[in-house]
Amino acid sequence: MKKSQLAFFLLPTLCFFYVSLGASSPIDPDDSEDFISCLQSKTNNLTTQLIFTPLNSSFESIWEARVSNLRFIKPSTPRPSVIVTPIDETQIQASLFCTKKHGYEIRIRSGGHDFEGVSSSDVVPFVMLDLVNMKSIDVDVGNKTAWVQAGALLGEVYYSISQKTNTLYFPAGVCPTVGVGGYITGGGYGNLVRKYGLAADNVLDVLFMDVSGNILDRKSMGEDLFWALRGGGASSFGIVLAWKLRLVPVPEIVTVFVVNITLEENGTDIFYKHQYVAPKMDPDLLIRVRMSSEFIGNTTKKTIRMFFEGLYLGKIDTLLPLLDKHFPELKVKQENCEEMSMVQSSLVLALQGFTSSTPTKALVNQSAILRRQSNAKVKLDYVRTPIPKSGLRKIWRKMFKNDRSEMLIMYTFGGKMEEYSETAIPYPHRAGVLYQLYKGVSFVDQTSDTTPASLKRLKWLRSFDKLLAPYVSKNPREAYVNYIDLDLGVGNKTYEEASLWGERYWKRKNFKKLIRIKSKVDPENFFRHPQSIPVFH
Repeated sequence: MKKSQLAFFLLPTLCFFYVSLGASSPIDPDDSEDFISCLQSKTNNLTTQLIFTPLNSSFESIWEARVSNLRFIKPSTPRPSVIVTPIDETQIQASLFCTKKHGYEIRIRSGGHDFEGVSSSDVVPFVMLDLVNMKSIDVDVGNKTAWVQAGALLGEVYYSISQKTNTLYFPAGVCPTVGVGGYITGGGYGNLVRKYGLAADNVLDVLFMDVSGNILDRKSMGEDLFWALRGGGASSFGIVLAWKLRLVPVPEIVTVFVVNITLEENGTDIFYKHQYVAPKMDPDLLIRVRMSSEFIGNTTKKTIRMFFEGLYLGKIDTLLPLLDKHFPELKVKQENCEEMSMVQSSLVLALQGFTSSTPTKALVNQSAILRRQSNAKVKLDYVRTPIPKSGLRKIWRKMFKNDRSEMLIMYTFGGKMEEYSETAIPYPHRAGVLYQLYKGVSFVDQTSDTTPASLKRLKWLRSFDKLLAPYVSKNPREAYVNYIDLDLGVGNKTYEEASLWGERYWKRKNFKKLIRIKSKVDPENFFRHPQSIPVFH
């Protein structure tokens, strides 16, 4: 395939993020000064260059720098009372102590990629602990492991591994600016999910700070808390400082392909078959499908364009016979494919306009990563039964009623995911899931999320979500905590309230276990946000 063919269209992608919060309460400068004095009394090396309040001229730029949803950056969004950017664990301990002493809440930000902005904003006075300076990565090729601090980004992890070896990798996500700290705590899927499972399945150890400031590892915390941190959302329990990752083998050469198809090119039948064959194919192959509506030529008639994008852990000469045997309707040819290294595939499949010839250093170059696309509202479902053709046609008709701001992305599961119990870690969406269905609407062409067009898109998305109900998982209708959705509810005064969202993220057995662990680890519920694990007294 020509390199230009793999520079996928820059449509809204998996790097969507969203928040909708009210105005903040006034901040008393004296309170923040007392907090800063507390910090400086507790640690000798926490300089004013690492602490920011709204009185600092650089406060706004520091806060904005890693807010990944541009619709979040507006005057009405509540800011932190204080931002602390620690460089070591003693500074985090001091921040934790002083936050509690002075009555603030705390929010921890590693990459800033939470869909509802809960790490960067709240209506109550809070301290934002930004781990931007905690991004050490130590790759041990001999032992096939890596210690990675929580502030490191996925692109930095991929690049660091590639500088040491081209036959090991870490099975994580698509977007290079996602922070490792938060990503793994929700489970973490990616292009190697069918071969090696989730990122959280490949964590060997952790360094973690509890509510008392104690630094624990897997052995000292015990298996229950270690279980909870790998999929249960660590921000409910404490502060992840670093993860020890298992690196997995990959071939020196992998193959990336893309085929785009419209409804007029038999798209309905091809996607219908995709639902049956893709989850059962060789685990070395992952196919994701991106869909959106578009006009046909210069007419007013619409169609659906589907991009079938694949990663195969092998070369073209073995991929093509595999697809010809199991999925000939897709008509993947030599010219649709390109061979490259694993790290190059992370560039190409990031949907950032990169090609296989882009220097891999781009994965750590924040200025090269597009932010303009991250302006959306997103929802997620899991599909366990193939959607019938009649259902697909209903979906197409609903998409035609929108204004082409929508994006659907189907990530194929199966393979290794079939081997895990739904209670192995808190993330329960395992055996029987055919694919994950991501759907969102973009506001990139709007001045805000409250314009008439934006409000119409939100209404469409919620209506589309209802239309999908018969075709997605049920009892509960499963959701993914890393794609946090406050539409599901924020009540947590009773189990009945919290179960409305908690059982959708984790299912009942896991959610109840997370609540038990939370009550032991953080009984006063200091670590909290609108959908944190509750404590019932």
